[in-house]
Amino acid sequence: MQIKVPLTAAGFLADRYSKHAPLSAQYQGYPIISPPISLDDIPATTKSLALTLLDYDAVPVGGFVWIHWLAANISPDITEIPEDSSQHPQFDFIQGRNSNAGQLIHQTDPTIYQHYVGPQPPDQTHQYQLTVYALKQPLALKSGFWFNEFHQAIDQQIITTATFLLPGRA
Repeated sequence: MQIKVPLTAAGFLADRYSKHAPLSAQYQGYPIISPPISLDDIPATTKSLALTLLDYDAVPVGGFVWIHWLAANISPDITEIPEDSSQHPQFDFIQGRNSNAGQLIHQTDPTIYQHYVGPQPPDQTHQYQLTVYALKQPLALKSGFWFNEFHQAIDQQIITTATFLLPGRA
């Protein structure tokens, strides 16, 4: 399985999807337009897809991996996830809570905490890890699931994964 997200000529995630987004691509100061994602070579036995977008470079800054986006129960027939699919889905799937929902930030607006929120590295360029999971079946999760629930649900369900690093500039 392969994942592709368009990057700029300099090799970064486009500003539109990060803290450098124009105001029209932000909501309450958060970049909320998710990037387009292309998927290739999805195994024939796949019954469902899921994705995570994580910032492991956030650990030295905040002490934990920052969750930017969780999505599950995407049809394996989907090979193109269009731009802004998090806020304006063009197909059915469910989304989990990102790190803005936790006790540290405790954002109360689901537009922010239960959708894509783009990179906002405070200190330097971060590598954002987009992972897509090909699964044996749809996950028994409800919209608004937590990351730990996701990991429990995918146990024994993973056929394969693919990862794509998205450099986000500070």
